[in-house]
Amino acid sequence: MQCSKSDGNDSSGNEFNGPESNGTDSLDKESDEIWKQSFKQQNKTVTDNSEQQDRNKTSEELMMVVREMKKYLPSERNHKPSILDALNYALRCVNSVQANNEFFQILRPNGAHQTDVTKYSLKELATIASEHTSKNTDTFVAVFSFLSGKLVHVSEQAALILNRKKNSLASSPFVELLDPQDVRVFYAHTAQAHLPFWNVSTQTASQYEYSQVKPFFCRIRGGKDREQETYYYPFRITPYLINVYNSTDTESEPCCLALVEKIHSGYEAPRIPVNKRIFTTTHTPGCMFLEVDERAVPLLGYLPQDLIGTSILMYLHPEDRPLMFAVHQKILKYAGQPPFEHSPIRFCTQNGDYVILDSSWSSFVNPWSRKVSFIIGRHKVRT
Repeated sequence: MQCSKSDGNDSSGNEFNGPESNGTDSLDKESDEIWKQSFKQQNKTVTDNSEQQDRNKTSEELMMVVREMKKYLPSERNHKPSILDALNYALRCVNSVQANNEFFQILRPNGAHQTDVTKYSLKELATIASEHTSKNTDTFVAVFSFLSGKLVHVSEQAALILNRKKNSLASSPFVELLDPQDVRVFYAHTAQAHLPFWNVSTQTASQYEYSQVKPFFCRIRGGKDREQETYYYPFRITPYLINVYNSTDTESEPCCLALVEKIHSGYEAPRIPVNKRIFTTTHTPGCMFLEVDERAVPLLGYLPQDLIGTSILMYLHPEDRPLMFAVHQKILKYAGQPPFEHSPIRFCTQNGDYVILDSSWSSFVNPWSRKVSFIIGRHKVRT
């Protein structure tokens, strides 16, 4: 009986404890599932917040970079650069760097196109110089090193044209001959990566036919007068890239071969024919010069860099300035229309005299903004 009772008690205890244990396990499992889901949800929320913070931080850094890039954009009057302007400018800079890298790959000793660069000795340079200077007595050839900046060769005519002793030119930095205000222009146009190669085709062709860059203008020191005042004369310079070696060195040296031509007044012998006294200019709607045709140099006496960035109104006769305002009003009214002629204007030349210009005017309209981007003037000097 006791055993039976004891069995009964055990049986009843097991029946009671069994369901209690199963219920507790079920509740624990449900609690675990709820806790896990809650943890996952919280973890997901934390992760999302972290990712959002990372995105916000990246966005702030990007905007900071864009704001910094805006500082380096070329300044334009009455125009505040946008984010798109800054990004486009950065893209252009990247493309420019890539192009320069490709160019320097060509210049490397093991570059694929290095064989296209002909090497010249000093004797061959003298021959090149004599061939070009014999055709034009106002032209001389100067070759200076990109490494040292010093002249490695200068033609015989240079001393006569510059009114200097040849010994003073030999092995001297070419840039020291320039007017200080033109040094920046000189460096900008003689950057090694931008120059075309001097080759056989260039020698046999006309002087400027194979130039891939526009010639530029600089004032070069031409000696002193009786009062020991230094005079600078305008010259037209066309640069080329050339490799030079001498008898002692086996490796060639990158140099710039410059064809230098003295510019004379278009009104003195040999005069520019009357029907060819024509040049063009472009300026902004705010009257600031953007470009000046090189044909204007002997006619006005200014070099392009003297006018670019200055107001056209500065050079007009005070009585003719209202005419320019009338031209602008008509251009803005009939933007994009064929060129039209207007009243002649008086333009002050470099020596202070006025020349009369018969001009025709037109404009370029930006296809995106539909606004006038710049105004084009075609000018003929009246005799």
